[in-house]
Amino acid sequence: MLYRLVRPVKRPDSSVPQFVQRIPTDILPLVAGRTLSLPLGAETVLVRVTPKMRSIRFSLRTRDPAEVKARQGQVASALERHWTALRNGAPMSLNHRQATALAGDLYRSWADAGADRTLAVQLMPDGRWARVRVTPEEEAAGFASAKENLEAALATGDPSELQTPLGPLVDRLLRDRGIGSVDDDTRLLLLETFGLALRDAFAARERNAEGDYSPDPKAARFPEFEPPARTQCTADAAPPKTTLSGLVADWWAERKAAGTKHGTFERYRQAVANLSAFLGHDDANRVTVEDVIGFKDHRLASISPRTGKTLSAQTVKSGDLNGLKVIFGWAVANKRLASNPAKDVTLKLGKPQKLRGKGFTDEEASAILKAALEYKPPRGEGSSVAAAKRWVPWLCAYSGARLGEMCQLRKRDIRQHGQHWVITITPDAGTVKTNQAREVVLHPHLFELGFLEFVQKAPAGHLFVREAADGTIWKSLGSLKSRMALTVRATITDANVAPNHGWRHRFKTVGREAGIDGWVLDAIQGHAARTEGEGYGEVTVKTLADAMAKFPRIDVR
Repeated sequence: MLYRLVRPVKRPDSSVPQFVQRIPTDILPLVAGRTLSLPLGAETVLVRVTPKMRSIRFSLRTRDPAEVKARQGQVASALERHWTALRNGAPMSLNHRQATALAGDLYRSWADAGADRTLAVQLMPDGRWARVRVTPEEEAAGFASAKENLEAALATGDPSELQTPLGPLVDRLLRDRGIGSVDDDTRLLLLETFGLALRDAFAARERNAEGDYSPDPKAARFPEFEPPARTQCTADAAPPKTTLSGLVADWWAERKAAGTKHGTFERYRQAVANLSAFLGHDDANRVTVEDVIGFKDHRLASISPRTGKTLSAQTVKSGDLNGLKVIFGWAVANKRLASNPAKDVTLKLGKPQKLRGKGFTDEEASAILKAALEYKPPRGEGSSVAAAKRWVPWLCAYSGARLGEMCQLRKRDIRQHGQHWVITITPDAGTVKTNQAREVVLHPHLFELGFLEFVQKAPAGHLFVREAADGTIWKSLGSLKSRMALTVRATITDANVAPNHGWRHRFKTVGREAGIDGWVLDAIQGHAARTEGEGYGEVTVKTLADAMAKFPRIDVR
């Protein structure tokens, strides 16, 4: 499986690009607490994965674009090997002969460099040992210091003391031999045998420095490496475990590259997480049709923490069941599961009652916008959230846009086009349902309210959400959309109108009353053309401006 590499990012206080890559969801519990050894050019970096980490991030230590690209690929490949090894289940175990054979690779690598008198062993500031270019005088001092540190670590009798200086070397040689990971006992054995091999290599280098290049008798003690036989699955052997969380992560890695929305991933991920919590396990192979039916009934009786009411049948069908069908169906198509346990589980919906129109009334719209105009943020609320509660309702009212499209706006998305100011709604800013950018001309009333002044004073970047460490906005955007809905509910309590989507319905209604052509309204709101003919040609900024001039001002005073 391949993971898309995130583009290199730069810290605000540094011009050196950083490597950033999300840790797969199913790997998080397996990798927490481990120290990863990752190649970086000719060096090795150690990354300690804490339980709270969600991404691997560190400096690429170069500004050269070509080297940045090469190091990204190098680290990504190493991470993929780590993830594969963790997914394959139990780490490999090596015996003493195999560990000594691997240590022989280290011995030969360091001892055979003795002919080059400008290469010597030096203890680096981060605790690693490395070969560096030195003068003869520096060579003697370097050996003395390295030997002293090595002997001190060996004298403790605790191989774990060698993890910092030798751990990267162990990991590199394991990778060279195609071994993804080893168990804890094997790792301690490797650290011990590597320490002894390095001591022998030091001794050989010292003899070389004195002019003695005779064969080292200890070189013959290292046997040829014979890889351990991998256990073959038999009819009686348990198949490799396929986790529910792992299926979601792998499905997303594929679908993300194909343009699937992050919101879809979050819904499916939550559906699978809910199923796992209901079953009390994460083993996809154990899920039966009866399990899915029981889960459906459980969800229909569950209380929504947001509304305090039981979940609707529509939520269970479109959210939980649809998500499970897609993930299990993908698993079957990709030979990960033998069957789809959710395939035939259905939930028939009755025709819902329609007690009112789907859009806000004029009175409701005025009440929401008046509350936004007078909004006073409570102590501790972030400035970006407060700004969203002030401006996003007005932007939705005068554009009919989806709430997320307005919440993810960036400063550069508001620009002047001739004599008109326009908002560019683009998937480059976050997510757009149609995956197509479109423009909306700012309504004149927004100028009077001071929206343009707010934009001009705002810092570069997103106006209302904040980027996470990995450069994404999904978590911040989801949180803001929920807050916006709760804010509207504080003013409009009628559960028969959607707090976010009500603006889209109202915009269309008011636009029709104002005499704006339907195909222009569709273009403003990002709706598909109704006929093939309407799909031809462009809706220009002038046409959009003429339409917006017809859209009535909303008076809240």
